[in-house]
Amino acid sequence: MGAAAAGFVQGLTGFAFGLVAMAIWAWTVDPVLAGPLVVFGSLVGQVIGLGSLRPGLDWRCILPFVAGGLLGVPLGVLLLGRIDPLGFRLAVGLLLVLWCPAMLFAQDLPRITRGGRLADAGAGWAGGVMGGLGGLSGPAPILWVTLRGWDRHAQRAVIQVFNLAMHATTMAAYLATGTVSAEAARLFAVVLPAMLVPSLLGARLFHRFSDAGFRRVVLGLLAISGAVLIATTLPKLL
Repeated sequence: MGAAAAGFVQGLTGFAFGLVAMAIWAWTVDPVLAGPLVVFGSLVGQVIGLGSLRPGLDWRCILPFVAGGLLGVPLGVLLLGRIDPLGFRLAVGLLLVLWCPAMLFAQDLPRITRGGRLADAGAGWAGGVMGGLGGLSGPAPILWVTLRGWDRHAQRAVIQVFNLAMHATTMAAYLATGTVSAEAARLFAVVLPAMLVPSLLGARLFHRFSDAGFRRVVLGLLAISGAVLIATTLPKLL
């Protein structure tokens, strides 16, 4: 159920597999297994959704985000031992629940046109640092492309290829360090067929959205993810 629901949402938006899946898996799946399962499901979903990227697949726009993200991940991992990860996740959650609804209900979003590819790489770098530090690689580039004012095809292409690169890097690290256990590998065989059809359905539904409708879905999911971060970290901090 978790894989099917998460596959549908990721097929629709290009992200949020972990957010949706963990809402269900948190009650049944060992946390040690949940991490590899989220990365595996996210990676599979990104590959399945590649066919929907053609209208917005401009590598000149995408590669700065990916390059910046790959450079940022090692710094995030380095900071992991120096910054309280719970405090970091709480701060990100507060930012998302305050900023995303404000963007959602704004009549006219500010559109950032300056900075060029260097600024895009900076947004990717911030995502890479946040991913290495707290597994939160998505919010920074997603918010940035929204403020750029690009159409939904261009936004989805950046989001999906960026996440694909980050998850592929993470999965490679998991495999190299033996993090993927035999039990996790067995559950991969459950996740894959469960998410396959819902992911394809979500990708088909994406084409029926307008740019404004897609923006509302993305910002709404980010706001929900911020609320989930607050709800899961604040009790531990207190």
